[in-house]
Amino acid sequence: MTKIKHLPLYGGQALIEGVLMRGSSTLAAAFRKPSGEIAIQKEQLDGIYKSKIKSVPFLRGLIILWDSLVLGTRYLTISANYQGEDEEKIEGIHLILTLLFSLTIAVAFFFVLPALISEWLETALNLHNFWSNLLEGVIRLIFVVVYIWAVGRIPEIKRVFSYHGAEHKTINAFESGTELTVENIQKFSVENPRCGTAFLLTLIILSILVFVLLGPLPVLWRLISRIALLPILAGFAYEFIRWTGKNQKLAIVQWLMKPNLALQHLTTAEPDDMMVEVALAAFNAMLEQEEKIQDEGTLKIVGEARVLEGKVN
Repeated sequence: MTKIKHLPLYGGQALIEGVLMRGSSTLAAAFRKPSGEIAIQKEQLDGIYKSKIKSVPFLRGLIILWDSLVLGTRYLTISANYQGEDEEKIEGIHLILTLLFSLTIAVAFFFVLPALISEWLETALNLHNFWSNLLEGVIRLIFVVVYIWAVGRIPEIKRVFSYHGAEHKTINAFESGTELTVENIQKFSVENPRCGTAFLLTLIILSILVFVLLGPLPVLWRLISRIALLPILAGFAYEFIRWTGKNQKLAIVQWLMKPNLALQHLTTAEPDDMMVEVALAAFNAMLEQEEKIQDEGTLKIVGEARVLEGKVN
């Protein structure tokens, strides 16, 4: 396998009986079909992934938010389709409606509902606004942790968490420079400092700090601020995760990462070899596309240089 000269920060996501791996320009997802075969689906990342936002600090966190809320949900639906019968598949307008419904429920449950509960408690208990906003953040954090713990008790979701572990192990093995085989990958940890779980926890903690500083707001503006500030908070959360990921050897960073890594024990589990095989298939498919695009870009640059050289002569 050819190694890319500048080691990129690849990411991924667990799916239903599958794994998604995302590069800088492409993604690939591998699914274990009911027949036992591994299906691969690839696509190039366009739109927001090709925009200037990609290289702008704080704004590039919007890409991670998009990954979590839109791209990830879409591929979860696709992975579910691989496990169902043809008549059960969600496609077209039904897929779009499913995505919109999922996004609405997530924002309402984790951001709007805690704000409403704390607003009610502020009135009922005559709380100072500072304590009300702080309580809102604590409620939001409890909601997230309890939700993750509860869904993790479901056997099907527990398998998704094992695929999550397989995704982390594969990326950790790649970044260590180890030859990527199932046996080698299994030796690595299921923890990864750039995990989406770490991003989520960081986002919630930042929201607690920012919303406390906002001070008193009418209930309508309080709800609007929780939704409107979400992209901004995502940008700051991403920069923090990116910084900790690049400075893992520093003692202070290791201390700061402990809550994020601890929460991952609720969202990851040890995978079996067949799960790692799926993660490896997704990673290799993604890496092959990344290297192809890099090679094409190199050839284009060389070709342009030759044209310029010819003009000079």
